[in-house]
Amino acid sequence: MAKAHSQYVCQQCGYSQVGWAGKCPNCSTWGSLVETLIATGERERGKAKGQKKVEPISLTAIPSKKTSRLSTKISELDRVLGGGLVPGQVVLIAGEPGIGKSTLTLQLADKIGKTLYVSGEESAAQVKVRADRLGIKNKTLKFLEETNVDTIVDPDIFGIDSFDGPSLVVIDSIQTMTTDDLSGLAGSVGQVRECAFRLLKRAKEGNIPLFMVGHVTKEGTVAGPAVLAHIVDTILWFEGDKSLTLRLLRAVKNRFGPTDEVGIFEMEDKGLLPLTNAEKIFLTKARAEVPGSVVSSILQGTRPLLVEIQSLVVPTKMAFPKRVAQGIDPRRLEMLLAVLIRRCGLPLYEYDVFVNVAGGIKVVEPAADLAIVLSIASSFFDKPIAKNVMALGEVGLLGEVREVVAEEKRVKEAKRLGFSRPITQKEIKYVNEVVKKLLR
Repeated sequence: MAKAHSQYVCQQCGYSQVGWAGKCPNCSTWGSLVETLIATGERERGKAKGQKKVEPISLTAIPSKKTSRLSTKISELDRVLGGGLVPGQVVLIAGEPGIGKSTLTLQLADKIGKTLYVSGEESAAQVKVRADRLGIKNKTLKFLEETNVDTIVDPDIFGIDSFDGPSLVVIDSIQTMTTDDLSGLAGSVGQVRECAFRLLKRAKEGNIPLFMVGHVTKEGTVAGPAVLAHIVDTILWFEGDKSLTLRLLRAVKNRFGPTDEVGIFEMEDKGLLPLTNAEKIFLTKARAEVPGSVVSSILQGTRPLLVEIQSLVVPTKMAFPKRVAQGIDPRRLEMLLAVLIRRCGLPLYEYDVFVNVAGGIKVVEPAADLAIVLSIASSFFDKPIAKNVMALGEVGLLGEVREVVAEEKRVKEAKRLGFSRPITQKEIKYVNEVVKKLLR
């Protein structure tokens, strides 16, 4: 068997050296030298003894196989994954510290059954405290407190050669894993890349789904090399405000399903609860007719969600009025205010404007433009809009109302929830028309 040794290889120009330096001597790029395993001997030249000859085959000769999926028994997680886990699927779940990554993976381990839970961050006692809080009593859940990836991928531990092997493996987290073949510290680019590759190889050999928890950098990206995103099959992004109970799970990459679905969870004392009726978070209970409140519909994946847009307009004593946006793009708010000033004649340059999306969700699509404009106008005139109104449409700089994606689907969902009077571009063509119709 060919031996291997580690060298520092520049990720920019390919220059290699044995010793480490902060700057590449060849291209003078700082931080580009990454510790990498280098094969030596016959294996490097592709002439190892007993090597099987490989020949390409015709694509039409490959038999079609139906992909069988393993349900996670968590409805929102199944939705994001595309119906469940595929045998051998490697999933990277990332998010800010304290957002609920370990909680979700521990709940998943409890639902799946035979699971090997590897923890490199927390001790067995710490994980046991969380398991007791979540009410986990699964006797087939095995725990391993280990950071050496070579020990984890051992066939006796990983279970690929055992009849009683695990149905799922959880690694918490990939940044704590190391291999003795590299001298770098845990979390370094070389260690993360090599450990992830060895875990993926073992998961594919045994057709065992694998979940890896990933850290997030200060810039909000997954820690480790970008190649880690190419190694795994699926990347799930956990997001939400830690001060609120709402959690959103998005698929950034998915080789076995869609990337436009979103899972919605609510964080409680007993863990993360899937939400099938998310409107109870985003809509105020027993909504009263109050100036400045308008309901709109946004699309999260293929699911329409109703959200409440709240606005407050007050006279200002400052030379430059305040424009505060919570849950929407502040630049989008500035543009919509300019439309109201120019096309509808509202003197908002003399007023402070505050806009908030109830429930802590972020609106990034322009479908809620009409609702934002109406809520601001409603607060300005101090006239409420009827409770059964749902505003949906993009507002252009000319003051026109434009059609949005999946408009009929959103309107249908709004009517199902009691909003019998949708206002869209079919009923109204310009913003000044709807302002005069409803508020003047």
